[in-house]
Amino acid sequence: MEKIVFLDRDSLDANVRRPSFEHEWSEYPGTTPADAAIRLQDATIAITNKVPLRAADIARLPALKMVAVAATGTDNVDLAACRERGIVVSNIRNYSLVSVPEHVFTLILALRRNLLAYSADVAAGRWQAQERFCLLDHPIGDLAGSRIGIVGYGALGHKVALLARAFGMEVCVMSRSPVSDPGATVLPLPELLRSCDIVSLHLPLNDQTRNMIGAAELATMKRTALLINTARGGLVDEAALAAALREGVIGGAGFDVLSKEPPTAGNPLLELNLPNFILTPHVAWASSGAMQTLADMLIDNIEAFAEGAPINVL
Repeated sequence: MEKIVFLDRDSLDANVRRPSFEHEWSEYPGTTPADAAIRLQDATIAITNKVPLRAADIARLPALKMVAVAATGTDNVDLAACRERGIVVSNIRNYSLVSVPEHVFTLILALRRNLLAYSADVAAGRWQAQERFCLLDHPIGDLAGSRIGIVGYGALGHKVALLARAFGMEVCVMSRSPVSDPGATVLPLPELLRSCDIVSLHLPLNDQTRNMIGAAELATMKRTALLINTARGGLVDEAALAAALREGVIGGAGFDVLSKEPPTAGNPLLELNLPNFILTPHVAWASSGAMQTLADMLIDNIEAFAEGAPINVL
């Protein structure tokens, strides 16, 4: 009988049905990295959203046969150690194809139309003190006719492109895989950064993508450009971005992710108090519909493994 342990159940606000096969189920609201191996001691199937499972942990878990990641990103799991042991690792794919792109455009529109600055003006009484009917102290830009650069052109990137076209935007992409979209202009990253009005990141975090956008890359962007990151915080050098925003190197940024989550004091992006920077707490994925889809797919992955035909395997 399979013994299933969910290490961070409170990370998922959804109904998680129990698998259809015979099993034992244990769950914890959250788990510290130090406690992960202890709580998984007899587990055959581990469920983790963000709790790390490193090689040293996996070596202490002789019964473990599967790691079911309750997310798309798997940088918290040592995949090489799992493969060496023959442990199946499955993740969740394409569950937030509505939620994340909508969040991307929420950030873009708020920044492009200077909503934070105008809202702060009203709160400070500046509109009320005007002699004319409106207050026009901050530039407002339309999306129609502008150029968006999508870095990483998987399922999420395609959905962002779909919304961009509905706004009348020109779509440019940078992708390591072949691009079959005839409506997209494929560009190398330097040219995309240099020529686009908005750059949106949709890449996994790995050794090749870590800090892929730093001070040098930011300096090549338009001074009015926006940088949007709903993927992984480590894709961007945070200190370089903070400096670029303070110095007016780029026009603004909207981030839903940081290099360490939850963040700790000292992160340079936490210290920014600028109307052209929006930081949300890793919620782009988390509409109620997306979370329920994720929960259903999580159990689908586990049931497929138990049936001997695992799916979404890394």
